[in-house]
Amino acid sequence: MNQILNMVMRMVMRKMLNKGIDAGFNKAASMSSKRKQQPQGEIDDFGNPTAGPSSKQQEIRAARRAKRQGGGQGANQAKQAMKMARRAGKL
Repeated sequence: MNQILNMVMRMVMRKMLNKGIDAGFNKAASMSSKRKQQPQGEIDDFGNPTAGPSSKQQEIRAARRAKRQGGGQGANQAKQAMKMARRAGKL
């Protein structure tokens, strides 16, 4: 009877742990999309920008934006790696 109880408790704890790990990865993956936007510069009385970003700054920002948008695949790969590690631990 004690072995059955221990087996059930291990199964429940494993499921809870896996759900917590998955939730943590999902939260970390969604953090990048919730970042606050930085102010772009000064605005005059008419709502026009007085000093806009230069073309070089725009290129750098575009490159960073493209790099961030490609990061969603990394979260999926990390999640798959965690699943594989958990499965390997069961053997």
